[in-house]
Amino acid sequence: MRQYFSQKLWRWIALFLIGTFLQFLVYIPTPVLSQNANSCGNITAPLTAEEQTYARSAWQYFVKNYQPATGFTNSVGGYPSGTLWDMGNYLMALNAARWLNLTDQADFDARLNKFLTGISNIKLFEDALPNKVYNTATGQMVDYGNNPIERGIGWSALDIGRILAAFDVIRTCHPQYNDWLKGIVAKWQVARSLKDGQLYGATVLPDNKTLLVQEGRLGYEEYGARGYQLWGFSAPKAIALEPYKMVEINGIQIPVDTRDFQSTNANNYIVSESYILDGIEFGLQGELADFAARVLEVQKRRYEATGQLTAVTEDNIDQAPYFLYNTVYANGQSWATITDTNQPYPQFRSLSTKAAFGWRYLYPDNAYAQKLFDAVKDLRSPDDSGYYAGIYEETKQPNKALTGNTNGLILEILYYKARGNRSLITSSVNTPAKAHSNNTSAVTPTPINPPQTSGNNPNVGEVKVTPNPPAKNPQVEEVAITPIPPVDSPNSSSQLKLTRPLTVVERRYAEAAWRYFQANYHAKNGLVDDRSDFKGATLWGLGDYLAALHAARSLDVISAKEFDQRTRHLLAALGKLQLFAGELPNRGYDTRSLQPIDYGGNPVTEGNGWSALDIGRLLAGLYNLKSYHPEYTKAVDQIVLDWSYLRVVRDGALSSATVIKNPQGRYLTRVNLDTRLGYEEYAARAFQLWGFDVPGSAVSGKYQTTVVEGVKIPTERQRPDTNSKVNQYTVSNPFILYGLEFGLDPKMRSLFEPIFQAQVERYRRTGTLTTASTTLIDRKPYTVHSAITAQGKPWEAVSDDGQIVSQGRMVSTAVAFGYAALLPDNQYSQKLLQGTTDLYNPLTGFYEGFYESTGKTAVGFTSSTNSMILQSLLYTLTNHKPLICTRTSLNSPWWKAIAQGDSGRGLPIIPQPKIKFISDRDGNYWASLQEHESKAK
Repeated sequence: MRQYFSQKLWRWIALFLIGTFLQFLVYIPTPVLSQNANSCGNITAPLTAEEQTYARSAWQYFVKNYQPATGFTNSVGGYPSGTLWDMGNYLMALNAARWLNLTDQADFDARLNKFLTGISNIKLFEDALPNKVYNTATGQMVDYGNNPIERGIGWSALDIGRILAAFDVIRTCHPQYNDWLKGIVAKWQVARSLKDGQLYGATVLPDNKTLLVQEGRLGYEEYGARGYQLWGFSAPKAIALEPYKMVEINGIQIPVDTRDFQSTNANNYIVSESYILDGIEFGLQGELADFAARVLEVQKRRYEATGQLTAVTEDNIDQAPYFLYNTVYANGQSWATITDTNQPYPQFRSLSTKAAFGWRYLYPDNAYAQKLFDAVKDLRSPDDSGYYAGIYEETKQPNKALTGNTNGLILEILYYKARGNRSLITSSVNTPAKAHSNNTSAVTPTPINPPQTSGNNPNVGEVKVTPNPPAKNPQVEEVAITPIPPVDSPNSSSQLKLTRPLTVVERRYAEAAWRYFQANYHAKNGLVDDRSDFKGATLWGLGDYLAALHAARSLDVISAKEFDQRTRHLLAALGKLQLFAGELPNRGYDTRSLQPIDYGGNPVTEGNGWSALDIGRLLAGLYNLKSYHPEYTKAVDQIVLDWSYLRVVRDGALSSATVIKNPQGRYLTRVNLDTRLGYEEYAARAFQLWGFDVPGSAVSGKYQTTVVEGVKIPTERQRPDTNSKVNQYTVSNPFILYGLEFGLDPKMRSLFEPIFQAQVERYRRTGTLTTASTTLIDRKPYTVHSAITAQGKPWEAVSDDGQIVSQGRMVSTAVAFGYAALLPDNQYSQKLLQGTTDLYNPLTGFYEGFYESTGKTAVGFTSSTNSMILQSLLYTLTNHKPLICTRTSLNSPWWKAIAQGDSGRGLPIIPQPKIKFISDRDGNYWASLQEHESKAK
């Protein structure tokens, strides 16, 4: 069996003959944050075309060696094993890849989420610190032969120092992960690896006892201690350079640790990598800068004396013994090539790729460093699996070992260069430094392009859109809205009851989804943006927010106080919105000024019409709010009583208003039936909750169908009452929303089931995960409908204006959660859920999904996606009962106004037989719409 080595000397430091095992009190000091926070994206020296090739090749190593079950990567190509040092390599590579645009923010978040989940779940040695090595595919503790070992084999303090440095870079460049990382470090008993100001590893003796052993020699010891100090752990003896002496090699005085193998059973080798790491991450400072220059110079002197290009450091090799230390000096011998047990292998001395890259970019004006670099810069594997480890000196053949260490360091180095040769970490814990500092704030790269639609509005195809929306929302001063006055205390009997608490994983998902509504909240006026890259909201989006508020409170993601504060603020803002023609809310509003805007974000002083579908979405949310929280009933009813329904409900069907411009330049309002499949039925059900009779839009009648995957799919309602032609497409979103909120009554189920089954059949035929869905993207056309059928063709992706979007089909995160909630026992719905649960950013919510053709994450965040995820989680925990409670109080202002008769506002007229009156124990009377209730059961 191949023995696996990928660490430095400290992994195999021989046991001290006498050691004392001391227990330390566990504490987590206040960490010292890096002071270069958020200069991470400040690329002052962009990579050249050649350098971009180098970076892409190095990144491919991590792409090809990724373990999806754990989020880890292999330390050696194709070999599922890795240490904390290797994990640190990956984090540094991942950060570099993000800022060098080798991957987008969505992929970065998905990978980092999975990694942090994986490292949070690993078993710790003695429940204290991470084991020295893990199986990267399973997360199990193993030995260096990758054999599972229940207890583990100890910990490496230097490996811990490496990953602590990487953690610091991640929390600095991506501060949304700070709390998560702090939680991970807090779980570790870091203090157990510190003793007498030094770093101590742990190893297991033959008698199964644990022995603490001092780790680190000149170079690596100081580097590891810096990682500890970034998190507030002091190791003054480890960070000091002593004890060392100067040894002359090739006419150059070289610093050497006096603790050699003969006296301590530990190698005191001098290699390139520790100085390179210190330089690119911390900035070479003081004596270390002098030491690094000496180590490079002595290698140059060897080249001048022998003609052999020399860049030595530890490396994996592609044959036994598989890991060697190519040194400047070790244990009394110059240019030694040894194993961890000091066995010589001079025939395998090699020129190291990572060392050559490091010296070239640390010393860009050094001619010898350039020679080294020229020798290895094209040493890439022909199958694009990354950079080889180096070139054997004796045979001049490539050392074809592929490792995360080599490729990770190359990425770090290129990122260092792109930053203008500024070190990655500049912290107050360092000794007086030459390192650069930068006080600019960190920018998390979220590609922002101007959307032509605001949110996942199903109605946008009917609206004239400004052809050239502004490059970004102009600066607008936010107006302040005072929340409505405090309301009565809630009646606890009306609260939604859960069948069980959230699991740990479900809570993580719920909190991530709610983060969208925190990140895109306007604290001055109480509104939330429909999408993260656009300061605008539709009534559909505000309905999403209301649904999310209800779900977040019911799931105990937010407190009763926060729910009340947000609800009162939102109700106040809704009461202030300018109404189109004095009748109904406009199609869109600027979430800063509350002024009407079109879907391109352009101001429209008089408005541009209303959407019956959007109004229906908001009506559903408002109805549910006062049903579960009757203390808000008066405020809710006052809002909807200000509206006129004369033109939105006509002849038993729903209509929307648009504004057009005639040839003479006059703006004209036109009102037409709203016939968007699925959305019309959903909106009609919401109007029914308020007493409106809308049989022409509710689930009823006959539907045109087309056969897709052997299944009859509804495409549109058969109706003689309109010649209106809209961009019809069949997607899942409105049918899932209907099922979650109202339940799947028989008529709706007859539409829902074939829509779902067609997606199942496509997956069976092609193996492609499929969610027919509407999703946002961060570029034109900004919204994509990955339909079952559109434009008369199956499985087309179309834009709002009906244009085909090539390679645009996506798997929707929201739809996956929705199907999994509605169909918990279906294997396909669970497969969809498994494919999307990691697609979130812990600071900003769930992404829209991923592209079918590439698997690449669709960058973008919306209220619709994150609201549906919260609702899906709530539906699961309510024993799969509809989320909307179908009852209302006859004592409410709304029903009193109806009872008084038509007031010129088009309020519903409800014949008495349709209303059942119920008295509760408190003497209140309730109206229950019998016909509508039966549909939801």
